[in-house]
Amino acid sequence: MFVDRVIVKVEAGTGGSGQTSFRRERFTPMGGPDGGDGGRGGNVIVCADRNLTTLLDYTYRDAWKAERGQHGEGSNRTGRSGEDIVLPVPQGTIIRDAATQELLGEILDIGDSFVVAKGGRGGKGNAFFVTATHQSPREWQPGEEGDVRSLELELKLIADVGLVGQPNAGKSTLLSVISAARPKIANYPFTTLSPNLGVVPLSDHRSFVVADIPGIIEGAHEGKGLGLQFLRHIERTRMLAFVIPIESDDWQTELDQLRHEITEYSAELAAKPYCVVFSKLDLLGEHYIPDINAPGAFGLFAISAPGRIGLDTMLDAWWRQLLSMRAVEERPTTQDDAPLP
Repeated sequence: MFVDRVIVKVEAGTGGSGQTSFRRERFTPMGGPDGGDGGRGGNVIVCADRNLTTLLDYTYRDAWKAERGQHGEGSNRTGRSGEDIVLPVPQGTIIRDAATQELLGEILDIGDSFVVAKGGRGGKGNAFFVTATHQSPREWQPGEEGDVRSLELELKLIADVGLVGQPNAGKSTLLSVISAARPKIANYPFTTLSPNLGVVPLSDHRSFVVADIPGIIEGAHEGKGLGLQFLRHIERTRMLAFVIPIESDDWQTELDQLRHEITEYSAELAAKPYCVVFSKLDLLGEHYIPDINAPGAFGLFAISAPGRIGLDTMLDAWWRQLLSMRAVEERPTTQDDAPLP
């Protein structure tokens, strides 16, 4: 089951209380106060886990509590701090405060982590309150409460290429042929009910990630069909591939409709580099690329996924486009690139 949005309650640990204690030792009648401080409460930390691709685990358990700090002890011994609790999430997870919708952070790369609920500070023992005029304090502090909040975890898949098309356009078949992914494939609309990711291996140890989302229909940006539910999964793709079956009645209308839905959903998404892929070429029995108006497209490709026709040309073009995008992103900023005052 693919789960991409959950609400969880997290509670950081309460800090331990300080101790009131006085040193009692033979031959040391004026030992003085020696109450130690309480330990810090445990934090709640969110971190990336490369082995996760869904938030399914958080549907089985939706409340997490870190360990509280131990109380201080005599002989100026500080209480043990509470253990932090770590919540593993897939890459591409956005964390918001469920009550205020405040963006707390994003988990994009392996190694990313941050504290979403801070443990309470431990209280001070009576040894802390000793002064020149106050030699025998009995004051102590209770530990502070840890943060308690509800979090909204939302997963947006991270991929290099996003496959966009109407139901039964051949996206899942394409993904199953060019990668090891095994999406459900059948001859009826909306076979794909959840996004699928596949790693496409090329020669010389090259590879990139392709995402296949459920079919987009007219009005998807308004919530029709499954489009609105999963359109966000192509927001983080680097480029788009509009998949149109060669058997379509009107290629231009289908492309225009798909681009319209993407534009209405997100202008930023619509501005990403894109290409057009005509699928099911085996139905024609010949190699043919329709004449279509695709302004700004970096390529038009006609393929047959089952027959592996045209795949090498298409994948090579995708790779070259990704390389050119990475070169631009990694180019160091020069003085000429600086914005004008």
